[in-house]
Amino acid sequence: MNSLKDRIKIIIFGTETRAGRLFDLILILSIVLSVALVMLDSIAEFQQKYSFIIRRAEWFFTILFTIEYLLRVFSIKRPESYMFSFFGIIDLFSLIPTYLSLILPGAQVFSVIRVLRVLRVFRVLKLIQFMGEANLLRQAMLASKRKIFVYLFFVVNLVIILGSVMYLVEGEASGFDSIPRSIYWSIVTLTTVGYGDISPETNLGQAIAAIIMIMGYSIIAVPTGIVTSAMTFQDHSHKLCIVCSNNNQSDNAKFCNNCGAKMTKTK
Repeated sequence: MNSLKDRIKIIIFGTETRAGRLFDLILILSIVLSVALVMLDSIAEFQQKYSFIIRRAEWFFTILFTIEYLLRVFSIKRPESYMFSFFGIIDLFSLIPTYLSLILPGAQVFSVIRVLRVLRVFRVLKLIQFMGEANLLRQAMLASKRKIFVYLFFVVNLVIILGSVMYLVEGEASGFDSIPRSIYWSIVTLTTVGYGDISPETNLGQAIAAIIMIMGYSIIAVPTGIVTSAMTFQDHSHKLCIVCSNNNQSDNAKFCNNCGAKMTKTK
């Protein structure tokens, strides 16, 4: 049994063997086709004309991905390490809508969740090895969360004040008919989005708007500096387990301390 589990794990999680490469190729093709099927299913004309083919194809891909999911759970030492990992949850969520449609007639509305399957390409192509950099960014954001909170609190107060000022300056005649609507305008202007649905008409209002626009360029750059400074202090010595996506592995570890999988060298 252990020998069978090892062979399955090498095929599913590895790319060193011919069978593993073939498995990845078939899986990538299946993911791309299933995602394309979901997109085509959202087109009313296509859905009405080929609904029978779409339903049969969707069940084919769902059963295929279900078998793959169960094999992943079966082949690793600690199944929960995969089941509750990011990609494990994505795999499960991409299967639920089809099975849910058998129980709840209106569950077809959740079929768009199947588009999450496209995220699985990251793992199949072993791009998950680059998730270490993504985890580095996440850790930097967590380390600077207090600074970011203070910054956001400052911005919220700023747009409330600016919106209230513009409400007094412009008034209903220019479209600033309430303080919440004026705050919405200040947010759009401060972030330099500029929808143009509301615009100041008085000279004073336009002068204030110009100041807000200039402030927006400098304020937007603040979070970038906060996160960047935090990233310089992050530890780069840990490596990633490609089976369970756990990034808390020592650089010289031979086995994952979370799922027990054998660690592979990354280039």
